[in-house]
Amino acid sequence: MPRPARALSVAAIAALLSMTTLFAATSASAAGVNYVALGDSYSAGVGAGSYLSDSGSCKRSTSAYAYLWKNAHKPSSFSFVACSGARTGDVLNSQISSVNSGTTLVSLTIGGNDAGFADTMKTCVLGSDSDCLNAVNTAKSYALNTLPAQLDRVYSAIHAKAPHAHVVVMGYPHLYKVGGSCIFGIGDTKRAAINGAADTLDGVIAKRVANAGFTFGDVRSIFTDHEICGSLSTWLHSTTLPIDESYHPNSAGQSGGYLPVFSRS
Repeated sequence: MPRPARALSVAAIAALLSMTTLFAATSASAAGVNYVALGDSYSAGVGAGSYLSDSGSCKRSTSAYAYLWKNAHKPSSFSFVACSGARTGDVLNSQISSVNSGTTLVSLTIGGNDAGFADTMKTCVLGSDSDCLNAVNTAKSYALNTLPAQLDRVYSAIHAKAPHAHVVVMGYPHLYKVGGSCIFGIGDTKRAAINGAADTLDGVIAKRVANAGFTFGDVRSIFTDHEICGSLSTWLHSTTLPIDESYHPNSAGQSGGYLPVFSRS
């Protein structure tokens, strides 16, 4: 009996040493990372609370996935310029200046506001099924026909300024669990339409990201059953106050949904 016990101890020590080496290597590699976090409210962390006082109406949160990653990995530099309401033009006009030839890591969500996310949600919450479906179809048409060129311009600009950076473009989750556990709010016809719009948007983004040679972070699977009306803890706000936090990830959605997908992308 003593010999197997000793063998197990040696194996455990070896495993511990291996893990220590791995953690040290991870820490060393993060020390050389120059990270810039671009994008809209989903990247800023609107809905997650704990907003940085100097971010103003951009509402950048210390609970946003980018900020959480920064705290965990301690990169050499971190520039957090994502902003509530940002569109592709805002990235090009006011955020891209934070990216340079020394940037090694970039993250962003962008495209939802270009496609009219906020107005579509307002119509679906306040209007009829028909109004909602029309608004969703308009948003999907924009995503399919106009958004690709806008995304290409953003991705090309990032590549031009940081040609060697690892760029992770995060997608958008389904907002609702269709046929879910709650009976309040909008019905399943609207919920399914809104989720369909997210699928269209993510599909367009994923294709443009692949063409640019970047990485797409698809969060739809990890949010399953954490959507509004889902059977697990809810990671998204429904209609809430302040109103701009409605239909955005809460702090659990950032830490349990966006952060793991970004970290492995």
